[in-house]
Amino acid sequence: MRNKTIYRVIESIDKEKLARFQQGMRKRYSDEFILEELTNCAERIGKSPTMREFEADPETTVHPQTVIEHFGSWNAAKRKAGLVPRRFATREELLGLLKDLGEELGRIPTAADIEARKGKMPSKSLYWHTFGSLNNALKEAGFDIVLGEERLERAIDQGVFLAIRLGHLPKFSEWATARKSDANMLTEWQVYRMFDARRGAWSTFQFLIRERLVEQGVTLDEDGAIIED
Repeated sequence: MRNKTIYRVIESIDKEKLARFQQGMRKRYSDEFILEELTNCAERIGKSPTMREFEADPETTVHPQTVIEHFGSWNAAKRKAGLVPRRFATREELLGLLKDLGEELGRIPTAADIEARKGKMPSKSLYWHTFGSLNNALKEAGFDIVLGEERLERAIDQGVFLAIRLGHLPKFSEWATARKSDANMLTEWQVYRMFDARRGAWSTFQFLIRERLVEQGVTLDEDGAIIED
């Protein structure tokens, strides 16, 4: 009965008068003022605010509902303010954030980098959900990401180069040391996981490096040392 009564009251309201009243209420705050409130709040809390975080900020003077009435939705207002929605970012926004993060780091971002910026960037699960994997997202963002057989080929090529430099097939620890001075190398764990991290994974990789070296006319002894001609 109560719902029917409320419905009748709403239906009896003069729609033109209501529209004029709502328009007058919206004029209390300009769009520019609301957008400034959003950006100032984001600076204070260090991340793109949710409705709850915006309302809880003691320095904001606008209610979240007022923001929505001005711009149609909370995320539309945040986009207008130059802020990225944390849950419903567009594909382009997600890619743009990855590019910005890569420029900040000076290297290809990792899942750990995204996790470390929780609250300032969309979650890594959103990247997986949108692109199928973080690697797919990174590749679409323009980063030099190799997948599948292409990644294995790169690892073997890097292994051959390192073996020639060391004079023997690289050990796991030697690869880790080399990677610290060359960010273009795959990490030792990326290589290791290509072989399902099973027992003998690294020696399997060393075998592939050895085979490639032999194809190139390099001679090795049984311990993996390169024999100089």
